[in-house]
This record gives sequence, structure tokens and C-alpha cells, in this order.
Amino acid sequence: MSASLAFDTLKYVKRLREAGVPEPQAEIQAELLAEALAERLASKEDLSRTEAALRTDLSKVEAALKTDLAKVEAALKTDLAKVETELKRDIKELDLKIEAAKTELKRDIKELDAKVETRLKELELGLESKSVEIKAELVKWMVGLTLAQMGLMTGILFAILRLPVR
Repeated sequence: MSASLAFDTLKYVKRLREAGVPEPQAEIQAELLAEALAERLASKEDLSRTEAALRTDLSKVEAALKTDLAKVEAALKTDLAKVETELKRDIKELDLKIEAAKTELKRDIKELDAKVETRLKELELGLESKSVEIKAELVKWMVGLTLAQMGLMTGILFAILRLPVR
């Protein structure tokens, strides 16, 4: 790198002499410092070249990133399409299972309803039968009690008729 830095070696030597450094040593120090600065400092041209190289590298990196991003985007679209297809399939399967469950539930409800209806009719017939039995039993008791009352009244009547009259 070539530097076009303005370094005043004379002024530097003069200040070193004023500080007590011998002139030959002060001159050597000024030369070495000027060389070091010339080697270490970048010129505007060096910076321009470096900037151009960095811009080129940045353009390459940007292009590579765009390519990679396009690949990733394409892969994501493909994966998303697969997931969407699988989800649609799963939803259809779930809908079919739900419909089957609804149908089975409706059938079970109809069967249960029929069983309940049959059982209610059986209970109703049983109650009617019991009611008839109870009515028949009541009639028996009423007839029996009526006959017993009639027998008792007849007995009382005969007893009264057998009594001497006073």
C-alpha cells in the first residue's frame, strides 16, 4: 500500500532534539516512523479498491442468498402443499367417521327407543293384568262380604223370629 500521508519529519526531528534526543537518533526515528506510516496506512486508492472488492463480494453473497431463499421458498411451498393435501385427506376421513358415528348413534337410539316402547307396553299390559286381577279379587271379597252380611242378617232374622214375643 502506498500512502500519501503528509508527515513532517523535520518538525518531528526538531521536537525530538528539543526533548534531548541526539540529532542522528532523532533523524533515524523520523525516517522509521515515516516508513511505518507509509506501509501501514491505506490510501484513498487502496480504500476504493477494497470497497469495490467488498461490493463485488456482497453482490455475490446477495445473489447466493437469493438463490438459496428461492430454493427454501420452493421447498416450503412443496411441503405446505403436502401438508395441505394430508390435512384435507384427514378431514375427509374424520368427516366419514363422524357420519358413521352419527348413523350408528341414530340406529342405537332407534333400537333403544323400540326397546323402551316394548318395555312400556309390557308394563302397561302387566298393569292391566294386575288391575283385572285386583278387580276380580275385589269382586270376590265384595261378594263374599255381601254373602257373609246376608248370612248374618238371615241368622239375626231367624233369631229374632224364634224369640218369643212379649
